[in-house]
Amino acid sequence: MAIDLTNGLMIQTLLGLASIVLAELIRDVYHLAGHYWQPLQISHNLHHKAYRRDLSVVSLKAYCKAQLHNDVPEALVMTSLTGLMAACSQLTLHQTSGLWVGCLYSLGFLLTALARSQGLLLQTDLTHKPGDLTEIPSQWTVNRTYHWRHHFDQGNAYYCGHFTIVDKVLGTSLSLKNKVIAITGASGTMGRSLTAALSAQGAKIVALTTSANAEFAPEIEVISWQVGEEAKLADRLKTVDILIINHGINVHGERTPAAIQKSFEVNTLSAWRLAESFLNTVQKSEHRAIKELWLNTSEAEVSPALSPLYELSKRTLGDLITLRRLDSPCIIRKLILGPFKSHLNPIGVMSPQWVAAAIVALAKRDFRDIIVTINPMTYIAFPIKEWSRSLYFRLFSLRTEGNDR
Repeated sequence: MAIDLTNGLMIQTLLGLASIVLAELIRDVYHLAGHYWQPLQISHNLHHKAYRRDLSVVSLKAYCKAQLHNDVPEALVMTSLTGLMAACSQLTLHQTSGLWVGCLYSLGFLLTALARSQGLLLQTDLTHKPGDLTEIPSQWTVNRTYHWRHHFDQGNAYYCGHFTIVDKVLGTSLSLKNKVIAITGASGTMGRSLTAALSAQGAKIVALTTSANAEFAPEIEVISWQVGEEAKLADRLKTVDILIINHGINVHGERTPAAIQKSFEVNTLSAWRLAESFLNTVQKSEHRAIKELWLNTSEAEVSPALSPLYELSKRTLGDLITLRRLDSPCIIRKLILGPFKSHLNPIGVMSPQWVAAAIVALAKRDFRDIIVTINPMTYIAFPIKEWSRSLYFRLFSLRTEGNDR
């Protein structure tokens, strides 16, 4: 009897959680329809017009009108559909009372939306609280910074209200349109492939290259630089939205002091200096929402690359970035790439164009660790390594005021 009661309670709990997720999916679909279905567009536009850039309301009248014409109907649809599903299931199946949780959850949204439409309970509008953005965009649920991007970065993206499921499925968790994206190693195989893939998304590319003879399309801004000159790029990085640190070197089987110095200088120290220079540009509230740092740390973080110095320098960079992520003022993504064919790796088995397309597709679904490889073990080993190193760093290092920008 006790076992049956426990199993029944577990089933109802799972049904309740599933019904809440369903309610949120209904809300997201309704929101999506508000951008593309003309009968809902006018009401939804009221919602967007009600807020200033700091998420303060234009006026209480405009805010209440938006709540009445957008949020109340949205919550009414959520309540109606979850209630209908629960009622139908109750009639046809046994032990489905947990499904009513989603209806009650939606009813809470309806009641608070009605109150807000009358100028009451305004504090319940959690994702629209005014003021500076203090966090980076969350990954699995929606915080103020995530939702701010929907209003002021790209309206046709970042649709989700609480769980980010719909955005991940649609690839609208990150908009690249009109983003200024700087890429180091731009003249290399992966640099050119990323340039093409990101340009196709509507991004504006800044090619950072150490090659004096590199040629790019006329619309691409080209900046020549050399390792050790990272400080010279500081002013240009201030107006860059996304910096992709992609340059590197592979000395293959060498182990001389000069090879050690060169590997760490290019793969680790130069990347670190550029990363810190870019993170220092996160000065405004909105920068937390818009700016991102991507680093190609490579599969060598967890797998042999048949090049000890390449592995050592890339693993050191990887660990430094894992540590830096703990207090980063903006999103940091790692690119964990397997063997793609290039001048540095002519025996690579993956097409660089395919790898670049996969990077873009995963970034748009808000993967913070972008793994693209043919090695199945990397998909298991890297998340374990990243989680364990991050936990270790949290436990045995201290956050200081200087880390918080």
